[in-house]
Amino acid sequence: MSKKKRKQQKELEKLIEGLLILCLVGAFLLVYNATKSFAAAGVAAALVVGIFIAIQLYRNLLYAERMKKSGIKDIDEMDGRQFEHYLGYLFQAYGYKVQVTRAAGDYGADLVLTKAGKKIVVQAKRYSKTVGLKAVQEVKAAIAHYQASEGWVIANREYSDEAYSLAKSNGIRLINREGLIEMILKLNPGAAPSAKAVKQQLPQENRKCTRCGSNMVLRKGPKGEFYGCSSYPKCRNIANVK
Repeated sequence: MSKKKRKQQKELEKLIEGLLILCLVGAFLLVYNATKSFAAAGVAAALVVGIFIAIQLYRNLLYAERMKKSGIKDIDEMDGRQFEHYLGYLFQAYGYKVQVTRAAGDYGADLVLTKAGKKIVVQAKRYSKTVGLKAVQEVKAAIAHYQASEGWVIANREYSDEAYSLAKSNGIRLINREGLIEMILKLNPGAAPSAKAVKQQLPQENRKCTRCGSNMVLRKGPKGEFYGCSSYPKCRNIANVK
């Protein structure tokens, strides 16, 4: 989460806490003044707490249902190739003509989108950590190479503050985890294959890291596809694609 969003989240949490305290005190004083009974006032305060807890539980249920419908858990388990093809289906459903670039020599673009005479280059980042500056730099370079009008980075995670800053100064659009979920949920059900279906269509090779035992995932580098440890950056083991 970016620094700005973390600050906004903390401010919202403080606002909710303040509202809860205000309601507790208000309910207690209102009932006590009416009944002169500490017991009745205590019951009123407990009722306020119960209502807040019920609201929070309901919000959590809605959030869990939203995550389930989006298929974001399946996306988190994808390798880079699966994620690129999944995004390809997603953008086709939005009316774009999609080219998924080759494994090697993609010049900073994993997908090239065309719609209404506009060309957009896209970097797809299926990460287990925060996405940094490099993704922005890569897609910026791809704009010139593909003679595109825009450059986007789409990730299943959040971006660093530095990435947001560089993207803003270079006119790069960053679509983070929440933005990706929103894109998925805006589509009519069945308009694009689900993340789970794409995983089944393009199965991963079950390969373990020889150093730490974690799963190896298929990734793309300047020289082509390779297997990298899912525990990166803690473990930097790589293996060639046979």
